[in-house]
Amino acid sequence: MPDLDTSGADIDPRPDVRPTRSGHTRRLLAADGTLLHARYFPRRDGVAGDLAVVVAHGFTQSSRSPQMKRICSWLSEHASVVLLDLRGHGRSRGHSTLGWREVLDMDAAVSWARALGYRRVATLGFSLGSAVAVRHGALHRGVGAVAAVSVPGEWHYRGTAAMRTLLRLILTKPGRLLLRLARRTRVSPLGWSTPDPIDARAAAAELDVPLLVVHGDQDDYFPVHHAWQVHAAAPEATLWLERGFGHAEAGATESLVSRIGAWLDQHTRAVDAVRA
Repeated sequence: MPDLDTSGADIDPRPDVRPTRSGHTRRLLAADGTLLHARYFPRRDGVAGDLAVVVAHGFTQSSRSPQMKRICSWLSEHASVVLLDLRGHGRSRGHSTLGWREVLDMDAAVSWARALGYRRVATLGFSLGSAVAVRHGALHRGVGAVAAVSVPGEWHYRGTAAMRTLLRLILTKPGRLLLRLARRTRVSPLGWSTPDPIDARAAAAELDVPLLVVHGDQDDYFPVHHAWQVHAAAPEATLWLERGFGHAEAGATESLVSRIGAWLDQHTRAVDAVRA
């Protein structure tokens, strides 16, 4: 079965009601019926801006993670934020499909951001979430820019010890049980469709909006060639190779997140101007 390209979500029918309370939560329904959890953070300065950034975490993380809370706080200096729990993580239902059906989760969150009244919407993902953001941008479109931090350029990568260990957990029943008990992450045992869904590198080639690829030279999971692959494939892309930066949320600093927020603001403005 090919990649799903279903859009839409069952969300609040009152599109003009924008919550003002920080940490406002909402249940969303993905197009395949999976119930999701998302949190909304308005811009910290209280300015009624028109940009919302939908953020997708990495594997085993969630909106409860201290790292994700800090990232959203830093990012809210530049935009309002919708922080999504991907399926199988946090308070969302279902099971993780490791980047395949999660594009439906991202699409539900983007739809909510639109329903809240935001004209400009961008996506930002970390590790697993970065692959989801790039794939969503290619398959569903509807956003003004995409930022991918620590993106895996290819599926089934086994070139590092960290990824070999992670795959042993994901691909075995005892490993999945350990992930569920220790990290509260539920992984689907069913596998993917055949052939495999397009990876981030192939999806990047289909993007019609600017892409920011951020990668560290100390990434223990995905070496920098993953970033080069995704960057080279995209029609319009910017690559930041960060010295001393490790992997995804764990390595993110306030300075880096602030730069990403400014980049998303600038490039969604440019796309918005062209589309107008």
